[in-house]
Amino acid sequence: MKKNKNTTRNKILAGLIILATIVSSCSEPSNPKQRAYYRITFPEKTYQEYSTDCPYSFQYPTYAKINVYDNNETEPCWLNINFPTYNADIHITYKEVKDNNLHLLFEDSHTLVYKHVSKADAIDDRIFINDSLKIYAKLYNIAGNAATPLQFHITDSVNHFIRGSLYFNMSPNKDSLAPAIEFLKKDVQHLIETMEWK
Repeated sequence: MKKNKNTTRNKILAGLIILATIVSSCSEPSNPKQRAYYRITFPEKTYQEYSTDCPYSFQYPTYAKINVYDNNETEPCWLNINFPTYNADIHITYKEVKDNNLHLLFEDSHTLVYKHVSKADAIDDRIFINDSLKIYAKLYNIAGNAATPLQFHITDSVNHFIRGSLYFNMSPNKDSLAPAIEFLKKDVQHLIETMEWK
């Protein structure tokens, strides 16, 4: 009889311990883990000259490499500035201004920027003017999850028109890419500011 009392008491005690554990674990709110991204270490900004037979030259970062399009499907002087560390490219296209086509080139550039309006949180632009070098440029900053966060065009308004756009070779995520976009934006600005026509 005494053994049964101890067994019953032990069962009640075990039940109370399990019940207390369940109640205490349910009373604390669960906090989901915050999403984290890798910390990116950026190199010091140093630049080198890009100059070929094309009618323009500019400076680009030493941590980038240039790949020139050399197939029959593209026009001359089209290239990519590749940033292997960031899995990104700046696509550069060159068009000759002729037959009063400048307004069409501006229109195409504007259309390509505003194709991203559905994914963009905002589209800001900055104008660059250097009358002595005949550099007239506009840089578009496309905030949000757009496929190309930076686009620009540069012209002398008489003979030359360059269009450029920054692409990351991955799905756009504004939070994870923000530091790299901000870092590469300075390189795009430097490219525009060092552009010269031949």
